[in-house]
Amino acid sequence: MKRPSTALVLGILTIAVLVVSIPGSLREARAHGGFYLLSVRFFEDIPKRLAGAGRMRFLLQPALAILFGWKAGRSDAALGQPFLVRRLLGGTVERATLAKETLEGIGVLLLMGILLDSLFQWLLLGVSYPGAALVVGPVLITVPYVVSRAVAGRIGRKPPAGGIPT
Repeated sequence: MKRPSTALVLGILTIAVLVVSIPGSLREARAHGGFYLLSVRFFEDIPKRLAGAGRMRFLLQPALAILFGWKAGRSDAALGQPFLVRRLLGGTVERATLAKETLEGIGVLLLMGILLDSLFQWLLLGVSYPGAALVVGPVLITVPYVVSRAVAGRIGRKPPAGGIPT
């Protein structure tokens, strides 16, 4: 029997944690008159997220994203590929394939980010807000990944004769 992939297991676990979080989040929204992600409380709780049990993930997750981004950027440069963002926004036919490959490359990190954010909300705030987990977790991954991939691609690229790399 084939073992399930890490992404599948993390995906199921992440969805389960988010679903279990919904009732408490809705109770909190009703009690406070609005959703947490759209409130001042979200921004007031950021220091709580940066302290205590969850602070190490604010270093570990971006560091892993940077490593994966760097590797992908070096690969892009070796293949002579244009920068990731340019290919995604440039209207190329390969956009859907590229988006899928990029998501597969960092999918486990994204799922870990969402799952960890949700679990640490429970630990630090006493309730988990799915909307906040779906925003904070991916931001800790995608921004460092995209930036490091672009930098690595720029550094690894040989400039054309008399021009700027594309």
